[in-house]
Amino acid sequence: MRCPKCGHSDDKVIDSRNSKGGMVIRRRRECLKCSYRFTTYEEIAREDWHVIKKDARHEAFTKAKLRGGIEKACEKRPVSVEALDRLVDGIVEELEQEYDREIPSRAIGEKIMKHLRELDEVAYVRFASVYRQFKDINEFVEEIKNLAGQS
Repeated sequence: MRCPKCGHSDDKVIDSRNSKGGMVIRRRRECLKCSYRFTTYEEIAREDWHVIKKDARHEAFTKAKLRGGIEKACEKRPVSVEALDRLVDGIVEELEQEYDREIPSRAIGEKIMKHLRELDEVAYVRFASVYRQFKDINEFVEEIKNLAGQS
């Protein structure tokens, strides 16, 4: 690990802790050259996960893309970074339990909508409008009626 301050490659680990329900290890490190302290995170690499798109194409799964879609839906909403982290981690954990190597994009979208509905209804409707490709205002109204009826 290179020091973010001086670029030196030798450091020592000062402290290690489990984070995010044991899915991540947080390490405090100290550069042996300049004594700068920094934090790193270690998690399981999911390079072998693939998303099966609607048109049957395969695409590598990335947590960043999952988070990006959720962040767009939550933009300018009162949703904390911590809540977003918990949401993304929860979805990834559910996917790990249900799928081995290939995940249908539909399953990812449905999980996002399920969790967004509980977190923020406006973000849910935003995401649903893109995910379900609403064609007109009537589809928005119908989704909002369904949401109001289930609250």
